[in-house]
Amino acid sequence: MAEGVRAPAQLCRILGYEFADQTILTRALTHASIENTPDTRTYERLEFLGDRVLGLVVCDFLTRTYPAEDEGALSRRLSGLVDRTSLASVASSIELEDYIIHGGGTTLNDSIKADVMEAIFAAIYRDGGLEQARPVIEKLICSLADEVRSPPTDSKTALQEWAQGQKRGLPHYKEVGRDGPDHQPIFSVEVSVEGHASCIAQGSSKRAAEQAAAAKMLETVKASSHG
Repeated sequence: MAEGVRAPAQLCRILGYEFADQTILTRALTHASIENTPDTRTYERLEFLGDRVLGLVVCDFLTRTYPAEDEGALSRRLSGLVDRTSLASVASSIELEDYIIHGGGTTLNDSIKADVMEAIFAAIYRDGGLEQARPVIEKLICSLADEVRSPPTDSKTALQEWAQGQKRGLPHYKEVGRDGPDHQPIFSVEVSVEGHASCIAQGSSKRAAEQAAAAKMLETVKASSHG
């Protein structure tokens, strides 16, 4: 078994938050590859909560920071700040991989780092409440808002906007496969749009697979329009 090589106290100093209950931080840092670890003692449930805490804080920040922008523009800014790539980049910037407790042979890919980042936000929320989580999220995530000079459009958003513009309704996503071990699954997702052949793509999370499928569909649509 391999564990995080740095003491959690160092991470607390980086975050600017001291936990009253250190066990919740340990849980947020623990990957399912640790043998004989019940699901409730790993980061998965905290990551689920952290996704919502992160979204709330960032949404509140964006509505206060960009009062003139409409809902669509704010949604795209939100996507640009909380997507897996941004979270993984922030995680790497604070060397989060050095604190993650994991089993030997586990590759700490971007998806895992992004998930643990969200779990940490949830851990702070559980330990100290929303007003303790807010400054940490604003420092790590919302501080990047100025770098997003125009609202970004992710592949799922772009496909949805295209489909609605063509009067084809909303794209439909369906999980069609899951391979690999429980701690490093590979998801297969199929996306379909009225009037076009469906596309299937893979990713290390369901969300990543959906984004990849949407990107593939957009490429197909673009190619057919030029054909």
